[in-house]
Amino acid sequence: MDAANLFDSKTTYRLIRLEYLAALALSMYLFVDHIGEINWFVFAGLFLYIDLIGYIPGAIAFHRSTTKQISKVYYVLYNTMHSLVTQAAVALVWSLAFGPEWALLALPIHLCGDRALFGNFLKPFSVTFEPVVHPAFAQLREKVESPASASAPAPSAVAEQVLTG
Repeated sequence: MDAANLFDSKTTYRLIRLEYLAALALSMYLFVDHIGEINWFVFAGLFLYIDLIGYIPGAIAFHRSTTKQISKVYYVLYNTMHSLVTQAAVALVWSLAFGPEWALLALPIHLCGDRALFGNFLKPFSVTFEPVVHPAFAQLREKVESPASASAPAPSAVAEQVLTG
């Protein structure tokens, strides 16, 4: 992916997940190293609230929908709650209000775990809430990953359709 081509190949996607796995490993090391200092009530609350607000309502709406088209509000909730920026702000506000504590590791453990272990990143409006391969993206991926694609002069109509939503 680059600024002009907003998609990942399988390899770049795996490399991005590997970076999050490294961050998860560091977070888990700190978690284990300070396990006796963790407020478990706070840790559980911080770990769970991300999905209670950001994922579960959208998942319920998606699975109840016959068309699988749900309100963009669910995407905004998911993206807001699963944002590193949002959770850094939560950690900062928590630290200012109550003091820093090791239970805040729940935030990077949750987010890095989602990305590294499950491959879940922020959700664009142009795809279904739950992962389903978009037919246009499948065609684009096939073209991009073929050996002949390296000499292709311009994106195809399929690529333009995927990139513009």
